[in-house]
Amino acid sequence: MKKEVQVHSLFSDFDISLFKAGKHYRLYEKFGAHLMEVEGQKGVYFAVWAPTAKSVSVIGDFNYWLEGEHPLNVRWDESGIWEGFIPGVEKGAKYKYKIHSHNSDMKLEKADPYALKCEHPPNTASIVWDLDYTWKDKKYMSSRKDKNGLDNAYSIYEVHLGSWRKNMDENRSLTYVEMADELVSYVKEVGFTHVEFMPIMEYPYDPSWGYQLTGYFAPTSRFGDPQDFMYLMDAFHKAGIGVILDWVPSHFPEDRHGLGQFDGSHLYEHPDPRKGYHPDWKSLIFNYGRNEVRSFLISNAVFWLDKYHADGLRVDAVASMLYLDYSREDGEWETNEHGGRENLDAISFVRDLNTEVYKSFEGVQTIAEESTSFPMVSRPVDLGGLGFGMKWMMGWMHDTLEYFKKDPIYRQHHQNDITFSMTYTFTENFALPLSHDEVVYGKKSLLGRMPGDDWQRFANLRLLYSYMFTHPGAKLLFMGAEIGQYEEWNFNTSLDWHLLEYEPHQGIKQVLTDLNKIYKTKPALHEKQFTADGFEWIAYDDSQNSVLSYIRKGEDPKKSLIVVCNFTPTVLKNYGIGLPSAGNLKEIFNSDDKKYGGSGVKNKTLKIQNKKLHGREYSAEINIPPLGCVVFEIL
Repeated sequence: MKKEVQVHSLFSDFDISLFKAGKHYRLYEKFGAHLMEVEGQKGVYFAVWAPTAKSVSVIGDFNYWLEGEHPLNVRWDESGIWEGFIPGVEKGAKYKYKIHSHNSDMKLEKADPYALKCEHPPNTASIVWDLDYTWKDKKYMSSRKDKNGLDNAYSIYEVHLGSWRKNMDENRSLTYVEMADELVSYVKEVGFTHVEFMPIMEYPYDPSWGYQLTGYFAPTSRFGDPQDFMYLMDAFHKAGIGVILDWVPSHFPEDRHGLGQFDGSHLYEHPDPRKGYHPDWKSLIFNYGRNEVRSFLISNAVFWLDKYHADGLRVDAVASMLYLDYSREDGEWETNEHGGRENLDAISFVRDLNTEVYKSFEGVQTIAEESTSFPMVSRPVDLGGLGFGMKWMMGWMHDTLEYFKKDPIYRQHHQNDITFSMTYTFTENFALPLSHDEVVYGKKSLLGRMPGDDWQRFANLRLLYSYMFTHPGAKLLFMGAEIGQYEEWNFNTSLDWHLLEYEPHQGIKQVLTDLNKIYKTKPALHEKQFTADGFEWIAYDDSQNSVLSYIRKGEDPKKSLIVVCNFTPTVLKNYGIGLPSAGNLKEIFNSDDKKYGGSGVKNKTLKIQNKKLHGREYSAEINIPPLGCVVFEIL
């Protein structure tokens, strides 16, 4: 017997006023499909925003997908919200919204924008679900602010879940539950403090790597259900590892079941194609000036921090949001009201987003992938900034990789490429990224970019990582970089784990394990990684030898570290460096160590001489290994 839709609402008048004002940041508690009991009957309450609709009904496997069987009621307050309670619908039911639009009489079948679970692509229905789960990470969450702050080591392992490791017997990706064992133990072994997942929200098209979302509130069903993903998050937290989620508020795909033309109108996307269509990605751009859309997006960010205990959000393609002329020719965009190129609505949205996140969640970070010189991206909103915790340092990434791909014989002419980053390092809280974008589309793997014979290529790669970990800022490495992948990343196949049967690749993994360890255990490398008094040059001008030497400093000046990098394959013996104090110079890290596959040029503990050099009262003569980085303590 057909059960009629019953009038019911989760929305108060205050909810509606906040929604219309763009200030409701917990919309997932109201919209979507909610299992509940009303007047003694169990069923599901549905609510969807479709202001241009003349009718909306829920279609699903419980009513044979028939339009009109379960029509929702439109609210009386001009909010455009359709809602109702349907008795008898159970967890696991598949459903969509059948929307009959006032616009050209269009009829559309749409997935629920707030669905908690989606069908496995290529199927596109939403699934009634709940978020019931008993979390076991109370200890981690209560101390998160102490380990997730900017004065702590922040070493991020970027992961594409579908291709990290495959079950080779069954030719499939690992499940969330399997990853809770294998991925967590691996990340802990290598010593990263955080993982960053490329988008895990539901997406229809594998080659998009997850950056074209259709299910903003649903972890992809490719690897399990929402509780399985919570189990994975729990496992990372149990291991003391933070989880950052890639989040995409910049654009969304045109798939018929998605957000585009949701109710027959430009509901989520900007109606002007100059602001609402992305020519590079052939996708739609959110209308950041529409209050209800702002509420949707900020609620989505809050959702992952709230319901899934995420420790941070890395916000994708921020530059494309900030500029009206991003990737557009003259005539394809129009200025803002002040005649500028900045998207004022998007800037305001980003500030609201970061204000809410940092107000509501202790110990989280938002990280901007922002590739321009837009000012104050990682400065507080009340000081005029965008409010992000960190920003990717794309300039460092580009200049450093350009420098490293050059034959060492030519590096003396490009010393400025490797020193330039220090002229602007402290203008933002920078994270140094060697991300997935750097190992695709013919760019080669990181190892594949290194010049020279095999020995030199591996030495160069160890040197690159050593320079990165001793440079100020947080660190991010894409999976596979830590084992010296030969091939570019391919989202369809597993990483080449068999490479770890060979000593040079074992050496790359070991050097990264040890770099993670000293980054975490030596305060000089993290306590002041975002402030200018945490770094001091010894000498940056020895271009003839392609040598850099510098001091990294924390709160205690006695625990400063001395770093020397040699970017040529020539051993430099008795090389003089000026030092800040007397004592003994002890080598604590050497990328040329034989255990990493190096040649083994080392330094015994040296007595520092009372001899002026580099404008300092003290100095020592050291041996610098070929294509090597050496780190010293003063005892």
